[in-house]
Amino acid sequence: MAHEKQSTRLFSTILGSIVTDQGNDAALSWGLDDVRSVVSFAAVLAHQLTASTLEPNVHVGQTIPIQKKKLNGIVGFHNLPNQVHRKSVKKGFSFTIMIVGESGLGKSTLINTLFNAPIAPTRDTFGMTRGAGEKDDVSKTVEIASFTSDIEENGVKLKLTIIDTPGFGDFINNADAHKPILKSIEERYEHYLDQESRVNRKNMTDSRVHACIYFIAPTGHSLRQLDVTFMKELGSKVNLIPVIAKSDVLTETEVAEFKERILDDIRAHNINIYTPAVHENDDPETVQEIKEIISRIPFAIVGSTQTFEHPAGSGNHIRGRRYPWGIIEVDNEAHCDFVTLRHMLIRTHMEELKEHTNEMLYESHRAVKLVEKGADSGAINPAKFEEEKRAHELKMTKMEAEMKAVFQQKVAEKEKKLKQSEEELYARHREMKAQLEQQRLDLEERKRRLLAGGAGQAGTGPRPGASTPKPKGLFNNK
Repeated sequence: MAHEKQSTRLFSTILGSIVTDQGNDAALSWGLDDVRSVVSFAAVLAHQLTASTLEPNVHVGQTIPIQKKKLNGIVGFHNLPNQVHRKSVKKGFSFTIMIVGESGLGKSTLINTLFNAPIAPTRDTFGMTRGAGEKDDVSKTVEIASFTSDIEENGVKLKLTIIDTPGFGDFINNADAHKPILKSIEERYEHYLDQESRVNRKNMTDSRVHACIYFIAPTGHSLRQLDVTFMKELGSKVNLIPVIAKSDVLTETEVAEFKERILDDIRAHNINIYTPAVHENDDPETVQEIKEIISRIPFAIVGSTQTFEHPAGSGNHIRGRRYPWGIIEVDNEAHCDFVTLRHMLIRTHMEELKEHTNEMLYESHRAVKLVEKGADSGAINPAKFEEEKRAHELKMTKMEAEMKAVFQQKVAEKEKKLKQSEEELYARHREMKAQLEQQRLDLEERKRRLLAGGAGQAGTGPRPGASTPKPKGLFNNK
């Protein structure tokens, strides 16, 4: 306490010399660094005094144990989930799904089957609005297309965004086919990071990809190099959900063997895929559902929006695909994994996918970007700051020297022009002066001649006393 009192008196003395003594010249000589040092010292001192006053037996940084208390009656905060529910329903939800795969694997059809609505345009839709020659060009594009729909179910509103990648893997060389998709995902992270850095963050929009469904061609062998490259590059950037497209072309045995080969390739190449997590407070039924979902990864799916009456005449309509040997039912778990995929993606783990995107994937991207900018654990790296400061000072010095050189060059050019103009003026002045002098001399000469000529005429005139002859005329003949 003695040390704290001494520090307090020292701080009061220093602060008084700056704040209260306005007329003292010494106070005015304090620089910005001195003021910052005093402010930092005041913050540390205030923290130490607060810690020692409020918790004399607790050291700074020590964790205070949490004690569980038993209530004597109902308070009411058990209704907090209901409050969150009402707020969420009022605000609405948003979800962004990216679908990636080669053309013809049924990406748009699966989305329309999942949400039971024509949300994503199919190739048939493109064919209705474009000519036959343009249809092939559209299907081969590598541009990323985004479709947003507002849907509602039982009063719950969902803003659904579908990001399609038509033409992925349709070229001869597909080594860089994943780069436009990876760029799009990172740009969405950058857009969200930019919104977080703004002063006003009330109207933030979340355009980040919450789930990426990757369609694997039903070859029945193993993952191709295209599949491995894409899944390895994007597994750490997005919640990757692999599915076997059009699994109805394979038998049950072939599907099971194909799943095993895919999982072996995923483990061999250390590929990250989304797997639902089991939490401590999950009930046994939820744990069993999660285990069932994990056991079906990768999902063997069949998508179809067509309905058939089955059995005929029963009035019972099912979604599926009709073959000569029977009907593949989309909503039958014995036929495909569509129901399990929909259950995980929409009914049980949609919010968990968003939470994993925000707390794990986006935070990882954000941490990397902040480190690149010189930030570490919320603080600026001093070494990086000093390096950038020196680089900025060198840049400013170089710019100042360049501006000074340009200024001197302009001044020299102007002085040269002025000197040249001055010499021209002096030459013209001398020329005009010489002309005037010549004109003066000419006038003097003419004056002299005129004066000399006048004197000669005066010497040859009549003598004094001589008679002047009379002019002859008509009347002067006498």
